[in-house]
Amino acid sequence: MFGKIIDVTDKIVKVENKSNKIQANIINFHVVFENNGIKIVGEIIGMDEKLIDILLIGELQGTIFISGIIRYPSVESVCRIIYKEELELIIGSQDYMDSSNLLIGSSSLYNGYKVTAKINDFLSQHFAIIGNSGCGKSCGVASLIQNMFYYNKTMPKNAHLVIFDVYGEYHTALAKINNIPAINVKYFTTDTEIQDTMTQVVSIPAYFLEVDDLAILLNVNDHTLLPILEKTLQYVAIFNGNSDKALKYKNSIIAKSILDIISSGKSSNQLGDQIISTLNKFHTEQLNLESPIVQPGYTRTLKQCLNIDANGKMGALQFLIDFLNKFTTIEAFDVSRQNLVYTLEDLYDALEFALMSEGMLNNALLFEKANDLQVRLHSILNSNERKYFEYTGPYIEREQYVKNMFLTQTNEFAQILNMNFNYIDDRFAKVLTKIYMKLFFNFATSLKVRASFPIHAIVEEAHRYVQQDNDTNVIGYNIFDRITKEGRKYGLIMGFITQRPSELSTTCLSQCSNFIVFRIFHPEDLKIVTSISSNISMQDIEKLKTLRPGNALAFGSAFRIPLLTKLNLPDPMPASTNVNLESCWYN
Repeated sequence: MFGKIIDVTDKIVKVENKSNKIQANIINFHVVFENNGIKIVGEIIGMDEKLIDILLIGELQGTIFISGIIRYPSVESVCRIIYKEELELIIGSQDYMDSSNLLIGSSSLYNGYKVTAKINDFLSQHFAIIGNSGCGKSCGVASLIQNMFYYNKTMPKNAHLVIFDVYGEYHTALAKINNIPAINVKYFTTDTEIQDTMTQVVSIPAYFLEVDDLAILLNVNDHTLLPILEKTLQYVAIFNGNSDKALKYKNSIIAKSILDIISSGKSSNQLGDQIISTLNKFHTEQLNLESPIVQPGYTRTLKQCLNIDANGKMGALQFLIDFLNKFTTIEAFDVSRQNLVYTLEDLYDALEFALMSEGMLNNALLFEKANDLQVRLHSILNSNERKYFEYTGPYIEREQYVKNMFLTQTNEFAQILNMNFNYIDDRFAKVLTKIYMKLFFNFATSLKVRASFPIHAIVEEAHRYVQQDNDTNVIGYNIFDRITKEGRKYGLIMGFITQRPSELSTTCLSQCSNFIVFRIFHPEDLKIVTSISSNISMQDIEKLKTLRPGNALAFGSAFRIPLLTKLNLPDPMPASTNVNLESCWYN
């Protein structure tokens, strides 16, 4: 069928069609131009009765396929369909049970052939799975995870997969894996009313929250508020100990705040009201509205010192000032939060004192900005969201907490964590995901043996959480960007599942090395996909527009060339299928 070479233009070779027939069934098949031991590989991209158009894609050198073209076939080269053993060098080893290989799916072109990738080439680097809604992404992800455990001579018993499952789709898809000996799936949920004893409600110790965590939790968008949060963490350590020194320091803060109010120049009525309001909210056993102020021959309460005489003055104001000055002599001191257990309520109290100590009560503009922190934290404390920070039990180190996440209730090791975030809104799901990812990052970077505890975090609907947020302007970094830039060498790998790559953080997407792309239509998304890899052509982009559900284009560092792949239907399926209107409407 293949005759002599007629023309070579750029990377396209025109070959004589000796059959004089159009055989559309071989479009996209691979051929080899062979001459004097040199083997140039091409892909059939078009044909008519006279000519066959072949796109050159690489070269076979011994048992290695090298993508890209340096040499071109000579006019003496013989063109033929690629041999089986040569094809395996391109689409991957057919021994998909080998523990060094990961089964991706079946070749969409070559019946009976599998598409595989080396585990290290695919899973040691960040990856993205992209496609429109309904194209098969969730089934594809479930299939890949199942393949890791179903088709393996040796079980990956030391794997650590974390799936941030925003719709609760993967619970059923993981059930069969859980029945494999020595392999366990652990389920977490944000459903605080769940009765399933095998599923654990998400619970993060409040004392894990650092300044940047609090900034994300409280939706801070102004970096000037970070000192307030830093002081909050300082105060929660000081006040939570309930030592004599801590009590004296608390009295000092209250006394200085009241002295600031007195010196503000306000009217007597205004001073009285503000001091009473402050002491109603902030008081101790030694310093409160009923504290006795003793003068020679006369004892009155602090509140009585605020009484206004007929001239509109506070006659006992100086006595009050002298009393308050006795509390202001203590110097600030630092207390370590190591081994200190505290709650969100404790943080709330500490935040109130932080606002007082910064003089916010007397600065309306600053107080309004800072008070938003208090309002947001109060809102969390009065909602179900507070339950996700009600960790029970004694103090636990972050490292042990992460390790415990991968232990079942019977102390068996769990290779997969399914984090079902289906019961909270997008904003809070993003918050929890960021907090967990920061925990994993700090854990990974603190290991004495680098990358000895690899963690793969897969984020479903990533475009809703992994965005170009304001985090960099507020706290100095975006945790997803930081992980994709630095996490790989520590064994922290991210997988992003998205239907809108154009809405995903460009930094994260640029750090991905492997892609499985299902059908996409949107011009902006197609443009993004075109730009993320150097070995994807416009012919490949055109294929993406017409892919059937379950079919994808796999490309990146784990693949020799972009490969049309049909991902196997998972068993069991995830809960992601379309609504059955016929059943709902008519039965």
